[in-house]
Amino acid sequence: MNLSVAEDVLNKLVDDLREKFGDKVLEVIVEPKKIVKILIAPDRIKDVAQYLKSEWGMDYVKGVTSVDLSRLPSKAQDGLEVIYHVSSLSSDVLRGVTLSLSTKVSLSNPIMPSLVNIWKGAEMHEREVYEMLGVSFEGHPDLRRLILPEFWSDKPPLRKEYVVPGRER
Repeated sequence: MNLSVAEDVLNKLVDDLREKFGDKVLEVIVEPKKIVKILIAPDRIKDVAQYLKSEWGMDYVKGVTSVDLSRLPSKAQDGLEVIYHVSSLSSDVLRGVTLSLSTKVSLSNPIMPSLVNIWKGAEMHEREVYEMLGVSFEGHPDLRRLILPEFWSDKPPLRKEYVVPGRER
């Protein structure tokens, strides 16, 4: 596939999202090698995800992750960023392109809608983010632990404030 064709399609996709969702598209970052990151307001993440799937053929979740932003060296924020890395298996032009759809939730109340009913492949990824960073996905069909024991009662282990026992600061 021609890289400039993919870039043209991605530019059209970003323009389309800005037109359709206006100020709910908070930030767009375009990286080399066909990666685009779009930050969406949390109250519209589900609408944008559905639109990307139905109108643009973004039908595949490569992964879901989260980042604790509370101790960034330059711009510490009170929040977690949840990122869905999505692509398309049905579109020849978008196959191989990664769109990082992200939103931010607060550290004190990390709740957002589950996107499993849009992308079934997000189910286990959302469970991992729930377990390791404490994000609760409303509407998730089976939000329970994958790795940690059921009796785990400490902070989520990938949060910056978690201290590994025996390694106290």
